[in-house]
Amino acid sequence: EPFPGEKRILVPSPKVATYDLQPEMSARDVCKNLVREIKAGSHDFILVNFANPDMVGHTGVFDAAVKAVETVDECAGKVSDAVLGEGGMLFITADHGNADEMLDPDGNVMTAHSLNPVPVVLVGAGEGVELREGKLADIAPTLLDLMGLEKPAEMGGNSLIKK
Repeated sequence: EPFPGEKRILVPSPKVATYDLQPEMSARDVCKNLVREIKAGSHDFILVNFANPDMVGHTGVFDAAVKAVETVDECAGKVSDAVLGEGGMLFITADHGNADEMLDPDGNVMTAHSLNPVPVVLVGAGEGVELREGKLADIAPTLLDLMGLEKPAEMGGNSLIKK
C-alpha cells in the first residue's frame, strides 16, 4: 500500500519463458514513464528499478545480458538528460551485481548474483561533491544527506559524501 504522497507506477514485464528472449524487457516503457514524471516536476524523489541486467543475467546467456545492459544504458542517458534538464540530481546504484560476472574462473556459466562491488554514480550534485567507497547500508543515509534531511538515529550506515 502506498504511503501518503507516494505515487507508484508499475510497468509489467513481458510475458516470455525466459528474459534472454526479450532482454530489453519493458525498460523503454519504464523510461518513457519516468521521463514524463521527471518533466512533470511534481516529485521531490523518484526511485526506479531497471531489472534487465539482473533478470537477464540469471539466464546465463551472455549476448542477451549485453543487450540488457545496453538497453538500460540507453534509458539511463534519457533519464539523465531529463533530470539535469529539470535541475535535479541523479543517483545510480544497485544492491548487487549479476550481468557483470557471467562466467566462473573455470569458464562455467554463472547465473547467481555476483559479490563484486557495485558502482555508485552521482550526477548534478554540484562542484566539489565527492563520494567515498562504502556499503549498501550507506545508500539511504547518502540520499537523505543529498536531500538535506537528517538521518534517523535508528538508521545504520553513513553518508558516502566526503565532507
